[in-house]
Amino acid sequence: MAVKQTAGRDALGQFAPEFARLNDDVLFGEVWSREEALSLRDRSLVTVVSLMGQGLVDESFRYHLTTAKQNGITRAEIAEIFTHAAFYAGWPKAWAAFRMAKDVWTEEGEDAKARHQSEMVFPIGEPNDAYAQYFVGQSYLAPLSGSQVGVFNVTFEPGCRNNWHIHHAKSGGGQILICVAGRGWYQEEGKPARALRPGDVVNIPAEVKHWHGAAADSWFSHLALEVPGEETNNEWCEPVSDAQYEMLK
Repeated sequence: MAVKQTAGRDALGQFAPEFARLNDDVLFGEVWSREEALSLRDRSLVTVVSLMGQGLVDESFRYHLTTAKQNGITRAEIAEIFTHAAFYAGWPKAWAAFRMAKDVWTEEGEDAKARHQSEMVFPIGEPNDAYAQYFVGQSYLAPLSGSQVGVFNVTFEPGCRNNWHIHHAKSGGGQILICVAGRGWYQEEGKPARALRPGDVVNIPAEVKHWHGAAADSWFSHLALEVPGEETNNEWCEPVSDAQYEMLK
């Protein structure tokens, strides 16, 4: 696949047209496009290590880091690449490279989780392993209060949702959800799904079959308050299927 580049002509087309042509047409149009010799991923690896070795951690370095990410180099891989290269290129150069790489790879894994945590005052808590069988995807649980009324902060990774379930009670009972961060969904059986955002409150009566969870592209947290009642218990039902979930817009 030929790599198309116009940065040279955009920045220097009038001042240095020949340099701009060599940059756009030869360096990127020919050298970067020779995938029969090295893949784009391999060329990104060579490029970022070469620039790091020279201490050239400017905006062009950021561009090549972004390109490396697009070409398939993961956060774990770039961390190992710079750690290895640090012993040959120099420790201060590695520090500078890591500072910029950390910004470029911010949308993966724990960084997305950390950003979600920064959006709310309640802790995300620990993996909700005790109830994992009733969830699709990873959820987290942070108990906030066990006296008077049970209050829990429940966090869902993107795409995570709990199974359909029912809060049974002879009288009273049910649950209240208070959304505190991210975007999510709530749905009662036989009704359209409701989009949830911070500040939204959901009152769930006893005996109503329902589910709730995160949007496909967002972390989501809500406080879950247990409404006191007589002879209360939860009934877990079938999972929300991928087909049902993917219909949500």
